[in-house]
Amino acid sequence: MKKIILCCMAGMSTSMLVAKMQRAANEAKIDCEIHAVAADQLKSNLDGANAVLLGPQISYKLSEIKQLCNEAKVPCDVINMLDYGSMNGTKVLDFAIKMFLDPIG
Repeated sequence: MKKIILCCMAGMSTSMLVAKMQRAANEAKIDCEIHAVAADQLKSNLDGANAVLLGPQISYKLSEIKQLCNEAKVPCDVINMLDYGSMNGTKVLDFAIKMFLDPIG
């Protein structure tokens, strides 16, 4: 099972996207667990994570969060603003999967 973490300021604005991603994963029969967490709680939730996705509203924290994720050997990136804004769970799920299948690139 893969673990995907969506990270925003309070862990709440990504909740709807988490639900849409989980629905897309279930429909595609992809075994994964997707959670939303606040940025200040990310460190305590990184154990076992395969990818961390940041909401566009906290993209300014990317270098700080990427350093934390690099130490844990977890790929991290910002969700595309259009996919986030349209709550496109399938596209964001695909992005996360590509991150842990090809973490370099």
